[in-house]
Amino acid sequence: MGRLTVRRTVMRVRESGVSHRPDVLAAEEPLEIRVGGRAVMVTMRTPGNDFELAAGFLVSEGVAAAAGDIAAMRYCAGAAGNGANAYNVVDVSLAPHVEPPAASLERGFATTSSCGVCGKASLEAVRTVARWRVADDPLRLGPELVAALPDRLRAAQKVFDRTGGLHAAGLFDADGAPLCVREDVGRHNAVDKLLGWAVREGRLPLRSTVLMVSGRASFELVQKAVMGGIPALAAVSAPSSLAVELAAEAGLTLLGFVRGTSMNVYAGEHRMTA
Repeated sequence: MGRLTVRRTVMRVRESGVSHRPDVLAAEEPLEIRVGGRAVMVTMRTPGNDFELAAGFLVSEGVAAAAGDIAAMRYCAGAAGNGANAYNVVDVSLAPHVEPPAASLERGFATTSSCGVCGKASLEAVRTVARWRVADDPLRLGPELVAALPDRLRAAQKVFDRTGGLHAAGLFDADGAPLCVREDVGRHNAVDKLLGWAVREGRLPLRSTVLMVSGRASFELVQKAVMGGIPALAAVSAPSSLAVELAAEAGLTLLGFVRGTSMNVYAGEHRMTA
């Protein structure tokens, strides 16, 4: 697993007694994203798919929408304690026709893996104008298909199997087949990695797809889905009130508490076939 995991000896307390054994932890390291040499954001993430994370972040913020919008990406010097490159700084070069991100996008402090929207100057700064309308997407969803998504997402969580400590985001087509699954200590990072995969593959907008996430559905995750042209977002836990409000405004289908054969539809119920 390389830098995705870290081994550490821990004290295990059980009814049978106390022992010391190695345990596998999900790695968490900072990633600084620069655009044209200018620092835009620092986020705590699980190393891996860093270029996707950087590209997806730019999609989420309305800067990039196609593979041709990003001219190049590279790791910059970010020295570890031994002087080696830590691979924790990514610099993105935009194509000449792409406007660089506004100064208001810059986040003045590190974003934690659970933070997401933290660091935005205001709510209005998050309500980015989407390039595509998800309200008109013809996707239709049956309860049986939605109910199957958590298990399909879980089956693809390879690092979670070893650590038990990662969130996941999975993109599925209208038939419930997985298109891409990414893991990270932060749900918002996992979704950005998906969007980065999509933009680099020339797949945006992600018409007639479903985004399935572990945990709750926050405002930011709904915003990211809308920015990627994804018409439906499902979560195993609850959405926030602001997530429901944005989903309703955008015409996105938002489902929560998708567990077993039950689920709640908070917005966009017109897409449900039963």
